Amino acid sequence: MTDAPRTLTLTEVEALARTAHEGQTDKAGRPYAEHLQAVAEGVRARGGDAEQIAAAWLHDAVEDDALSAHWLEEAALSRRTKDIVLAVTKRAGEPPEAYAGRILATPGALLVKESDLAHNADPARLAVLDEETRKRLTEKYARMRALLGQVRQGS
Repeated sequence: MTDAPRTLTLTEVEALARTAHEGQTDKAGRPYAEHLQAVAEGVRARGGDAEQIAAAWLHDAVEDDALSAHWLEEAALSRRTKDIVLAVTKRAGEPPEAYAGRILATPGALLVKESDLAHNADPARLAVLDEETRKRLTEKYARMRALLGQVRQGS
């Protein structure tokens, strides 16, 4: 009987994600790792498991070219974690409906995207942006929540 290959621990995934996004900032000029941490904590708070938390740390890595799709495919991560990361990775020119459909079709991905949207739409984060950007992003996030079947009260 052979041992199953070792997968990266959440601590290792967090360190990899922080290193991959080092020097990047969000739209408000904050270190990007703060967003990754908030999404991972949001997944944990929503009852997500270790595979979903790992995906939360990596959710923007391929999309932002911080890590390559090849790296992800070869990484010591579960197939489910890789599938979630790929599901939440936006593709150039992809219609929002197709993006939402892929998230909904991938087990575990909706929770990660829900946490991502919650942090992106946080009024405190949006408040530091100019009005035009704030309005555009608020509408974008509300539309994605609707496509994912997550229309929030007051939205």
